[in-house]
Amino acid sequence: MLAAVALAACNSNKQTTDKDMEQTLNLTQEWDKVFPLSEKVNHKKVTFETQYGLTLAADLYTPKNAEGKLPAIAVSGPFGATKEQSSGLYAMRMAERGFVTLAFDPSYTGESSGEPRRTASPDINTEDFMAAVDYLSKQDNVDAEKIGIIGICGWGGIALNAAAADTRIKATVASTMYDMTRVSGNGYYDSEDKDESRHTAREALSKQRLTDPKAMAGGVIDPLPDDAPQFVKDYYDYYKTERGYHARSGNSNDGWRVIGTQAYANSRFLYYINEIRSAVLVMHGEKAHSRYFGEAAYKYMVEGKAEGYNIVGKPNLVPENKQLLIIPGASHCDLYDGGYTELVGKGEPKNMIPWDKLDAFFKDNLK
Repeated sequence: MLAAVALAACNSNKQTTDKDMEQTLNLTQEWDKVFPLSEKVNHKKVTFETQYGLTLAADLYTPKNAEGKLPAIAVSGPFGATKEQSSGLYAMRMAERGFVTLAFDPSYTGESSGEPRRTASPDINTEDFMAAVDYLSKQDNVDAEKIGIIGICGWGGIALNAAAADTRIKATVASTMYDMTRVSGNGYYDSEDKDESRHTAREALSKQRLTDPKAMAGGVIDPLPDDAPQFVKDYYDYYKTERGYHARSGNSNDGWRVIGTQAYANSRFLYYINEIRSAVLVMHGEKAHSRYFGEAAYKYMVEGKAEGYNIVGKPNLVPENKQLLIIPGASHCDLYDGGYTELVGKGEPKNMIPWDKLDAFFKDNLK
């Protein structure tokens, strides 16, 4: 009898906690995405906890009129974005194709918990993906043996790290990926891959911790200089215009904490990706400035060695389920929402995201 009472009390507390959780996070219930809601899916806001005690806010998409247990996909990214932007679009489109999908705000960002805001950790961000898998695994309409993940931009590298750590993840897509640890430590194209450059950066960040640890570095540059590199213009076109702007997105507004990725610079996400036995698709645009991240990660994942990696590992035991897809003519941001033929999100949609390919990849590997 006492056990039954205790269990009832525990369940009652759990229900109260979930309800309080949503109130504490102050979740927006109205549709506020940068894309319209598809008539083919059902949508609801949900929350779940990570092993670090943080509460993540997410959008759960399910195909209408679906029955039985379905394969599922967790989605996040780009780094500094929110679920109302690219990750939500990916999740909704994959739900149209028969998957239960979960687009979540990472810890310290968007509607998710964590203070101070917009900070990052290799461990915490990898856990974010694994906690999303925990959540999906417990849903009545999900087959827990058929779960995959999609990471976009900076979250592409995090997705690969999660796949290397969590064998429940049966299929992974890294779309237009950054390796955030590599670029944080080495600079773009490894131009700062030298001791002196890293020491100078470490000195500045170390001082910042005492002067103003919560200072923000700023989002996408605004106004946009005429001589900005093309990839910066592309970022501006997505994050700062009606095409992709969102009020809760760091990239659209005041950016990231100056010291928010300090731990990234002294870590490397992808040390063990050559040991991933599950299926992986690395997808990049032909014209993406970030293409070298994806190509190097794929090469290291399959061969155990690649340019930009100071380590040599063993070749992958299961190379046959690893794929590299280069999309002709696509830029980095074209894989955020498909791209447009004119700037400021105008012109005709270029439809650069290969939805049929993603559908086939997940259906082939979540079965």
